[in-house]
Amino acid sequence: MTTFVDRVELHVAAGNGGHGCASVHREKFKPLGGPDGGNGGRGGDVTLVVDQSITTLLDYHHKPHRSATNGKPGEGGNRSGKDGTDLVLPVPDGTVVQDKDGNVLADLVGHGTTFIAGQGGRGGLGNAALASARRKAPGFALLGVPGEARDIVLELKTVADVALVGYPSAGKSSLISVLSAAKPKIADYPFTTLVPNLGVVTAGGTVYTIADVPGLIPGASQGKGLGLEFLRHVERCEVLVHVLDTATLESDRDPATDLDVIEAELRAYGGGLEKRPRIVVLNKVDVPDGQDLADIIRPELEARGYDVYEVSAVSHHGLKELSFALAKVVADARAAKPVEESTRIVIRPKAVDDAGFTVTEEDGTYRVRGEKPERWVRQTDFANDEAVGYLADRLNRLGVEQALAKAGAQAGDEVAIGPEDNAVVFDWEPSLAAGAEMLGRRGEDHRFDAPRPAAQRRRDRDAERDDALREFEEYKPF
Repeated sequence: MTTFVDRVELHVAAGNGGHGCASVHREKFKPLGGPDGGNGGRGGDVTLVVDQSITTLLDYHHKPHRSATNGKPGEGGNRSGKDGTDLVLPVPDGTVVQDKDGNVLADLVGHGTTFIAGQGGRGGLGNAALASARRKAPGFALLGVPGEARDIVLELKTVADVALVGYPSAGKSSLISVLSAAKPKIADYPFTTLVPNLGVVTAGGTVYTIADVPGLIPGASQGKGLGLEFLRHVERCEVLVHVLDTATLESDRDPATDLDVIEAELRAYGGGLEKRPRIVVLNKVDVPDGQDLADIIRPELEARGYDVYEVSAVSHHGLKELSFALAKVVADARAAKPVEESTRIVIRPKAVDDAGFTVTEEDGTYRVRGEKPERWVRQTDFANDEAVGYLADRLNRLGVEQALAKAGAQAGDEVAIGPEDNAVVFDWEPSLAAGAEMLGRRGEDHRFDAPRPAAQRRRDRDAERDDALREFEEYKPF
């Protein structure tokens, strides 16, 4: 059963915003007490957070669909809906987030680093929030905005300072087990290591991490064996250590040839691996034949410019020298890195003349694109004439109608607001701002014109009393 997964496709869906409520306050003697519809709640976000206690993406391999909760709709009595709960997904340190086209969205390195993979939709305003001096009793509310839903690819790249690379059964797992406290699986057959193993090494005042990468073979960069699946785990390493087997039982192999094959695979894979410092380790010199082969091949490797160390994981020969040499290379690499400065918050205000939308002509259709108009369309209840009129007023104030006229749109032309696969299409009329003329003057509500019998009876009684007083004044005998 698979226990280590370093690449998954994750389907995330943020929560939808709750709809606003259209309600009128009612109580005794106040049948129309004004709008009191509450706002809808905000949808929950889907957030990725680096957790160093997580070492695999296995959980997302088994459950690739993750969703946050929706916001609750608003209610009467000025009661706003409850916000949706954010969904926090822990990921290993070194996780790279990509879209389906391979574009990198985020590189999550460091405990606590976060990335919002799906933005929750905002809640719709209730009619109480939409009321104004001109629109005292709106008979509509705004709908909630759908949450962001998309497919992303999570790819784990191990965060380590040193990577041990080499043929299967070259002794990489044995080496990391004696250099650190790591306990990888060790056996006398190829591909014993199926997942990267990490260990922490202390040499003097330097502490660094070392990774044991599964064995490479010819063709690894094209996917042969386990190479292509795990070569990504050496991309972040500061130094590559070639572990060469000097006691191999295969007659057609020797350390120099093994080194050339692995170097060719690293160059073919790319990713900047050709620029990493190299150290060559001649392993298994505790075997007599292994020591003899190491004595023969060492001058040739040093002539190529490599630093060569003879070690034995069994007798611990040469391990101290190797660990301090690796510590020096890691320390030099760390010192050469630029000093990380604290993130500066840069505020870039929009230009004064930036309307926030564009109008383009596509095969006779005028398409309006922009964050505001597209969101306003999603929030509009097109079954409510007053809501449609409110949308028309907002688009007109934003300058959409003027931009359409400037682009050459004529009355009756087709206008689409939104992307091609999800747009609202209508026939444009230059008088869009008057889309709610059937409702009367803006700011009035005909519900207040409804008959009120009690008030009418009081007016009738007052009128009769006034008439009686006038008659008395006219005909009094004195």
